[in-house]
Amino acid sequence: MAKQFLCSLDAPIVETVSGKVRGFQVDGTYTFHGIPYAKAKRFQMPEPFPSWKDRGVYDAHSYGFVCPMLDRETAWGEICVPHRYWPKDENCQYLNVWTQSLDETAKRPVMVWFHGGGFSAGSSIEQIAYDGENLSKFGDVVVVTVNHRLNILGYLDLSPYGEKYWNSGNVGNADLVASLQWVHDNIARFGGDPENVTIFGQSGGGGKVTSLMQTPAADGLFHKAIIMSGIADGRGLMNSKNTDSRPLIQAMLNELGLTEAQVEQLETLPYETLAEAYKKVVPAIREAGGYTGCGPIPNSYYLGDPWDIGFTEHAQTIPLIAGTVVAEFGGMAPSLKNRTTMSEKEQLDFLRQYLGEHAEPLAKLFAQCYPDRPVTDLVLSDTFSRVATKNYVKMKAAQSQVPTYNYVFSYQFPIDDGRPAWHCSDIPFAFHNTDKVAICNKPGVSDQLEANMSGAFVSFATTGVPTAANLPRWEPCTADDAVTMVLDAKCRMCHHFDDDFYEAFLPVAPDLRKIHGEDEILILH
Repeated sequence: MAKQFLCSLDAPIVETVSGKVRGFQVDGTYTFHGIPYAKAKRFQMPEPFPSWKDRGVYDAHSYGFVCPMLDRETAWGEICVPHRYWPKDENCQYLNVWTQSLDETAKRPVMVWFHGGGFSAGSSIEQIAYDGENLSKFGDVVVVTVNHRLNILGYLDLSPYGEKYWNSGNVGNADLVASLQWVHDNIARFGGDPENVTIFGQSGGGGKVTSLMQTPAADGLFHKAIIMSGIADGRGLMNSKNTDSRPLIQAMLNELGLTEAQVEQLETLPYETLAEAYKKVVPAIREAGGYTGCGPIPNSYYLGDPWDIGFTEHAQTIPLIAGTVVAEFGGMAPSLKNRTTMSEKEQLDFLRQYLGEHAEPLAKLFAQCYPDRPVTDLVLSDTFSRVATKNYVKMKAAQSQVPTYNYVFSYQFPIDDGRPAWHCSDIPFAFHNTDKVAICNKPGVSDQLEANMSGAFVSFATTGVPTAANLPRWEPCTADDAVTMVLDAKCRMCHHFDDDFYEAFLPVAPDLRKIHGEDEILILH
């Protein structure tokens, strides 16, 4: 059945602080693409976007520019994580809004999405699953997705070279704060409640959530947080602890034939020239353990990772959900052939190739966690984020009086005889967008899991408590127990869920490249 599209010369129009914007309406959902929320010069802090009140109505009918990337995008694995690519420009401070009401008194919960791709790549529309229409309609929430400066445009510390660069290492995050300020100042006119804002993000987007929780300029601009696969190796996807940027900048200047006195020329060089110089010199800097940019750096603006300084007083007041998927990067390559028909002996023989004498005890521990899975799947288990996330939520629970919740998304996808969930594969379920990503769909199974995950996220954004009609009661974590909601065909609540398994597995976990081959292990945004 055809959808109903509405867009006239005088509706739907919303008057923002900067001026009027015109969107469109599809089957009751008001949509606004590409609203500018800030502007900035290269390496400088964002400023409010200039008013256009005397220049008419801004048509919010096209997505805004996305940030230029260090490397050209490569289409790979699109059946698993379908992407969209878009024109790029340094002036990339745009956001998108989906809402069910333009009534200023509606006070719907607001959910602001920060995209993945580390702090270097991606965009608010990069993945098909980022579209906010279904989530807005399903949960009666206002959904906002945000573009901002990335890589060396958003995170290159030039502060040793002048006060004007005092926060150049964090201006990408400053853009995010500016977007939240825009939400605070304008979202009521889109039916949202500026005093009930949840920020959420996956992978690098989750890292952006963790870093904003430690950024005083963002205090009061959001009230709850959701981190999806965004905590790794005990840290929130942050850079090296080395904060001395001078070796990197000096190497870039040398590569470009410039002196320190000419550092301001970095502000006007073509981005491609700057990027090529960075890419040429950064491997040696990284090998030496030096600062490489492309991620927040602690200073007076971003106070630092909670692993280093503890949670800020404000972060301690933020209810949190943090979770992972069962295989993360291990699930990106094709599953083992015959994984569901191998005998117990054949499965153990396979495991012994990679785990030796540890194969049998690990198989028993894995089977206790996932009794319905072939034990061969254990070699794909997430070593990227699971343990780090459990440690993070326990630390948060210990330092906070508000609830912290944890999950593992362990769905088996209907490809390759059942592939365990990979990095990014939970996003369509969170956004209620499995209809847009074909690989998600299993009749009688995926719809219920989608309703549970989207429903829990919406409930959390609304009340601070994740609930859904067919979900067990979701218990918060404690200082010694990362109480885990297992999100699957059958959801279950577990205490100390996979503690014993990971204690035994991490010291002997095989290199995934030995299992899948070097070319199969590619990181998707």
